[in-house]
Amino acid sequence: MTAAVPPPVADDGVLDLVRRLRAGERRALARAITLVESQRDADQVRAMALLEQLLPFTGKALRVGISGTPGVGKSTFIEAVGWRLLEQGHRVAVLAVDPSSPTTGGSILGDKTRMERLAHDDRAFVRPTPSGGALGGIATRTREAMLVCEAAGYDVVIIETVGVGQSEHAVSAITDTFVLLVAPGGGDDLQGQKRGVLELVDLVVVNKADGPREAEAADTASHYRIAGHLLHHHKQWRPPVLLASAVAGTGLDVVWQTVLEHTAFLAPTLQERRAQQAERWLWTSVEHELVRRLHSDADVAAMLPGLLDEVRLGKTSPGRAALSLVERFLSQHGPGRSE
Repeated sequence: MTAAVPPPVADDGVLDLVRRLRAGERRALARAITLVESQRDADQVRAMALLEQLLPFTGKALRVGISGTPGVGKSTFIEAVGWRLLEQGHRVAVLAVDPSSPTTGGSILGDKTRMERLAHDDRAFVRPTPSGGALGGIATRTREAMLVCEAAGYDVVIIETVGVGQSEHAVSAITDTFVLLVAPGGGDDLQGQKRGVLELVDLVVVNKADGPREAEAADTASHYRIAGHLLHHHKQWRPPVLLASAVAGTGLDVVWQTVLEHTAFLAPTLQERRAQQAERWLWTSVEHELVRRLHSDADVAAMLPGLLDEVRLGKTSPGRAALSLVERFLSQHGPGRSE
């Protein structure tokens, strides 16, 4: 039987980073997240040591996920809510997961530039993170970055992601309350919404409910309330559908009060919910690590060009080619072999 990986040892640099981060140094927090997000093997070893040191200081923050299609006003909404929370004495961290550029791998949208007021306040921390092509719209290390923010003393962590594809599933799998932002007129698109996505929602907010679009927003909210009644009739928590305007500043206090009500509703089962989320994240991390090692393996790299040619020419199925790559990797790194 293969021995378990020993606990990572924190070197002096990691211990100093922990000390500075716990003391509230924003630069140390940024460095810690950069270390966690790094793809370098040496950095990942140090990142694991860092997280082991920080785990006792995590778990006390309110974790809120916010999703919605581009143009719905997520950044403006988060900044408006975040500013209210700062005035109430909270410390707010925002992890804005952007789609990645296929050319550079960096963030395309750069949400930090769209939350400039919040980003420059010492009580807040805004971090744009490229998804790196990760499935689900959540960056590979988003959950770890969230834990680092909690250990740094932020009692509200907001994770924003672009509402495309599987992103709603991913963000709901690492947060306590999942908020879906929709624009006026979105009710007409309910037929195209995936049933599974709507069943994940804890709160729907129709944003931009002001001026000439106020009536349209109310109509959209009505559509979502009907859909929510049909989808959630068997659940104790019925996701409310609220109207708000980040620009006008209306409805935001009600939205946050509803988030707190949902948190109170979750209280009896919150620890078990988070334990299940951690278990799911374990398997997500396993998949990521296996794919990363496959990509960096010399034997796999040697086989890949020929297999790609066969797949492109239709001589070999992708499934058979994948099996060949995995079997080659396992033959070199399976039981009884060491790297």
